[in-house]
Amino acid sequence: MLKYCFLMPVIPFIRRKVLNQFTSLNVCKLVTAQISNASSAGSISSNASSAGSISSFDDPIEGAERKTVTLIPGDGVGPEITAAVKHVFSSIGVPVDWDIVYASDIGTYGEETALKTVIDSMKRTRVGLKGILATPTSIGAERHLSLNQQLKLKLDLFANIVHCKSMPGLPTRHKNVDIVVIREQTEGEYTSLEHESVPGVIEMIKVITRTKSERIAKFAFDYAMKHKRKKVICVHKANIMKLGDGLFFESCKRISKMYPKIEFEGMIIDNTCMQLVSKPQQFDVMVMPNLYGSIVNNVGTGLVGGAGVVCGKSFGREFAMFEPGARHTYAQRAGLNVANPTAMIFAACDMLEHIHFRKHSRMIRDAVIKTISERKYLTMDMGGSCSTAVFTNRIIQNVKLDV
Repeated sequence: MLKYCFLMPVIPFIRRKVLNQFTSLNVCKLVTAQISNASSAGSISSNASSAGSISSFDDPIEGAERKTVTLIPGDGVGPEITAAVKHVFSSIGVPVDWDIVYASDIGTYGEETALKTVIDSMKRTRVGLKGILATPTSIGAERHLSLNQQLKLKLDLFANIVHCKSMPGLPTRHKNVDIVVIREQTEGEYTSLEHESVPGVIEMIKVITRTKSERIAKFAFDYAMKHKRKKVICVHKANIMKLGDGLFFESCKRISKMYPKIEFEGMIIDNTCMQLVSKPQQFDVMVMPNLYGSIVNNVGTGLVGGAGVVCGKSFGREFAMFEPGARHTYAQRAGLNVANPTAMIFAACDMLEHIHFRKHSRMIRDAVIKTISERKYLTMDMGGSCSTAVFTNRIIQNVKLDV
């Protein structure tokens, strides 16, 4: 009886939010029916539970204090999929408030003021959730560093992690893929140090330092130890770039000696791509410089279902940023209510885990996996025909309200 009494004041609030944000009558009926029958909702399937389970210790007073998170909607479908996250959070009562900052390199927000606003917000919250920011390709741009890269440098978000793992209920060419791609993202080819030495000749400087190479190598091995991984592969092109990539590979090799229980191997980037698409199951944790990481991230994402289902996260000493794992804004379908919000919702779950809202994270993650496993309410990229709104509300319906 106490359970029902607790839910009663929440029901009208959630119903208003659903009606305001998603006007489809059938979808609203699904959500309202789920709320009214929350106490008798079926349990998550065993596959979903095992895939979304978290071994970390849950905080017994989780949610007693609300947290504020910086939210950058991004470009393309970013505003739609971040709105889906906000809808899920508000519908199930996740105690998170948003400090929304609109920033872009291609719209009216692409100025220094936008960067300063984001930095100021991150200094207050220390945690961000970000949609993909499109980077213009015009060579006439006055500002060579993109807004996205400036954020990484200003906040020193040196380590990017993308976990490419096969998902129950999502058919792909390869099964049992479980790869963690760790990318150094504050130097390498992304320094934008380019100049035209003579007309028609462009020189570009690739920067690799021992300090940052050893830092990302240690991060990768620490990650492998913490998550009980067995092997770290350093991806490089030291056979051609003997000094730059040679320094990166030697730094990783030197750090590997501090972790005798973790197997270490070097692999050339072109061979890595071939091996990824032929036998991805051989890979465990991979560490690499900036550009190679961007390429391998997208290859790995494609192996397990595409840009719509894989999330990523970036860490520095003081800040953490969570976002989709592949850089694809899907701008050609922006505003059509067809985007897959799974990657952004999973990124939000990782963010909740980071701020110690583990029960909320597990609850939402299990609901997403169950929704995909059902194969009934899927967006087009996953083989279905549902809209973003219908898919999002099905996730809400599948949330196990265990109060």
